[in-house]
Amino acid sequence: MQSSILKFPIYAKASLLLIGLYVFVSILYIAQDIILPLIYATIFAVSISPAVNFLVKKKINRPLAITVVLFIGLLVVAVLIALLSSQANRLIEAWPQLTDKYQELLRQTVAWASSFFDISTQKINAWMANIKTEVSNNSSAVIGSTLTTVGGVLATALLTPVYIFMILFYQPHLVKSTHDIFGRYEDHEVNEMMTETKTIIQSYLVGLFLEFVIIAILNSVGLLILGIEYAILLGIIGALLNIVPYLGGLIAVVLYMIIALVTKEPVYALYVVGLYTIIQLIDNNYIVPKIVGSKVSSMP
Repeated sequence: MQSSILKFPIYAKASLLLIGLYVFVSILYIAQDIILPLIYATIFAVSISPAVNFLVKKKINRPLAITVVLFIGLLVVAVLIALLSSQANRLIEAWPQLTDKYQELLRQTVAWASSFFDISTQKINAWMANIKTEVSNNSSAVIGSTLTTVGGVLATALLTPVYIFMILFYQPHLVKSTHDIFGRYEDHEVNEMMTETKTIIQSYLVGLFLEFVIIAILNSVGLLILGIEYAILLGIIGALLNIVPYLGGLIAVVLYMIIALVTKEPVYALYVVGLYTIIQLIDNNYIVPKIVGSKVSSMP
């Protein structure tokens, strides 16, 4: 008896695979405003679930335990934002002076480039004016894109705590539903998979947080030793940017160099580069493998 299974040629299978992949990516793109907060909420819910479970074991009802843990977490975030705001206010107050110093530094740079490359300052100024005009013409689109991005970030920030609460509140039901899907004969494997996944996420986030704290301290102390202004603010911003691979580090060192050039002598820009290089060597060769990596690799 001939098999009734329909066999597709390889080009048909490839076409169906590409179409399915396109549809899947399109759905993710369209629903990103819902999916991204849900993913973030799931990660944070897994990371703080031990604290919630601890309070539940102490005879505190689950909604109140979740509320307490979320309140403490939001309080820590608020304190961090307040610290950054106090440092940022100093930067805003000194902005006019920084602008004047930047203009003077720019004038000196133009004069040096004019003498070194034998180009008139008028041509250099005209070239810079053209760049400024192009930036101004494109500024409306950039502002619109920035406002859209900020709106998305605010929406995510507002939705994420709600999702975290709901995930933690319905955690027992979600676990039970997962067991029901796989059947009672797979309970051991499901428990093992969920436990390992939860432990890996928690350990990685703990390692990432420790890396952030250490890098922020190293950045701030190093900048304070060099006498760079706004060292604490810059140190924390640099630690946050350090989480973003490659591009974050480049943005951080450029920011440090700009502040050093504006507030100190030009040689301090080289000092800042040297400081950042040393910190990155420590991060890449010790902090990441010994702290972040060990948190994950120690999992059973």
